[in-house]
Amino acid sequence: MTRILLLEDDASLALGLDFSLKEEGYDITHVELVQECKEVFEKEESFDLALLDVTLPDGNGYEMCKYIREQSDIPIIFLTAMDDEVNVVLGLDIGGDDYITKPFRVRELLSRIRAVLRRKGKTDSGHLLKSGSITLDIERVLLKKDRKEIPLSAQEYKLLLILMNNPEKILSREKIFDLLLEGGGGFFENNTLSVYIKRLREKIEDEIAYPEYILTHRGLGYKWNKRVIRE
Repeated sequence: MTRILLLEDDASLALGLDFSLKEEGYDITHVELVQECKEVFEKEESFDLALLDVTLPDGNGYEMCKYIREQSDIPIIFLTAMDDEVNVVLGLDIGGDDYITKPFRVRELLSRIRAVLRRKGKTDSGHLLKSGSITLDIERVLLKKDRKEIPLSAQEYKLLLILMNNPEKILSREKIFDLLLEGGGGFFENNTLSVYIKRLREKIEDEIAYPEYILTHRGLGYKWNKRVIRE
């Protein structure tokens, strides 16, 4: 699993990134201060990529970039609101691999992460989730069953990803709601989850009355009932 070090002092942005990156299969370590980041990097030393905010309470991302470059060549992407040419050039000249300006779309950041990992030869072949006759391509946001493409709404995709990332575990309705909302999913009424589960079953199950993939455990929650392989 690709390990990412995230240095970001904006708690709400960090929370959203942590959720989105974990849903894509990345392992995230989040810190808010430069000093804390140095300590974590020194202690663990096994990160595959660093996402560095530039302006921080106890320093800046450039300082952390120099620190990392003294001991590692892992890809570094700067996250910043400063998009003037001087700052972009500075970040790249001191060892950064890419630069993304806030506010940014999560999908764009994910594309840049995959691109720098490919360039560095550190990419994981973990963008396909396979379970039975189901294949979910999280890089292309594409679902197939028996090699036939199945269209999904944004919320159906997010729900399916949550279930497949937690195979053979019972997830309570509350837990699923929390995970959906962490990603900026908006407001959900109590019966909304049941509606999305029903829609997913209609698309992936051979017999809705006898589901193989998404099981209901009354009073407990829902479970993805098959083994999931990441390729």
